[in-house]
Amino acid sequence: MTLTGQFLDARSVMPRLCEHLAPEDTVVQSMPDVSPSKWHLAHVTWFFEQFILREYDADYRPIDDRYHYLFNSYYYSAGEMHARPRRGLLSRPTLAEILAYRAHVDGAMQQLLETSGDNADVAFRTVLGMHHEQQHQELFLTDIKHVLSCNPLQPAYDAGLKQLEPGTVPAMDFAPGPHGVHPVGAEGGGFFFDNETPRHDTLLLPHSMANRLVTNGEYREFIDAGGYGKADYWLSDGWAAVNEQGWKRPLYWSEGLDSEFTLGGPRDIDPGAPVTHVSYYEADAFARWAGARLPTEFEWELAAESARPDGNFMESGYLHPRRSDSDQMFGDVWEWTSSSYAPYPRFEPLAGSLGEYNGKFMCNQMTVRGGSCATSQSHIRKSYRSFFYPNARWQFLGFRLAKDLRP
Repeated sequence: MTLTGQFLDARSVMPRLCEHLAPEDTVVQSMPDVSPSKWHLAHVTWFFEQFILREYDADYRPIDDRYHYLFNSYYYSAGEMHARPRRGLLSRPTLAEILAYRAHVDGAMQQLLETSGDNADVAFRTVLGMHHEQQHQELFLTDIKHVLSCNPLQPAYDAGLKQLEPGTVPAMDFAPGPHGVHPVGAEGGGFFFDNETPRHDTLLLPHSMANRLVTNGEYREFIDAGGYGKADYWLSDGWAAVNEQGWKRPLYWSEGLDSEFTLGGPRDIDPGAPVTHVSYYEADAFARWAGARLPTEFEWELAAESARPDGNFMESGYLHPRRSDSDQMFGDVWEWTSSSYAPYPRFEPLAGSLGEYNGKFMCNQMTVRGGSCATSQSHIRKSYRSFFYPNARWQFLGFRLAKDLRP
């Protein structure tokens, strides 16, 4: 497929995601971390306008110069922006006007791609913009899930989403992982973000890792054992969060611990499905309770060497973590690791404003690996790193266990 075709294909997804929503749904911001659906539609469009059309198309004319302020996210070197916690106040421009904005930019981009020839900068920024768009497709789904969960009517995003069939979950088993010095990070061809580079050597100590993710049923045992009431299991900040936020169960679980809110609406909790929507603090506390720990991001990456992404539920109509007898390394939940989100040795961010994409967030956040059921297939690779604050719960966040092996 040509680059133009790839661009148009990537841009077609988010409007289709909107087909399940009413215009009123697209305006709501349920918490500061959540952006309205309408804002996602506009911001990814702003990205192409700001970083490609404004720089490489002398004939391009913005549909509205005020959009530059409204839909910039965090690129301070590109100019001022509307405050993130106030995005839900943007009743205007309307959804129809934002869709017109998308069409305006798409038309200009298509014309530029067809006339720019072998301009490597345009091609690179277009590919980066497509992957940025796909990241926001995932955010679109996780954000609207939170928005709808706050509605007392508990409306489904898509009541037609498939339900998982009950099945047998394999016993949790711990297998030794590779140790010694190993190369990690992005390698070979294909797209990767700057935070996956450079490839470098790292030392892994002897350890073992679980063959699968922790399940809802296992997490229920932690709850029943009083895990949320015993400070010994918790990091100090985690214990403070439990008490300040009143956490007693994963986000979206009912008070009776028998149902959970999903993108398909309220559904019975499947005890064999991976637990999800838990914070780093909760994952770490469970691991301590279980006599284990969370893996480092490099232990995870080396364990994923022999695993192969086999699709995810974004493409197959589930949008929910699956039950599986596979290793579950990819496409179910983002897996918390014990690794702080930090730069690799000799890391160099992209030049200019695009250098703000990843590097400036490398502080006070934790690395997650693997991709979730809402992650685009092209992002699911062993070197892909995402990152969240340790109290985050609204993403599809789960975990597996690891253990130290003593000499």
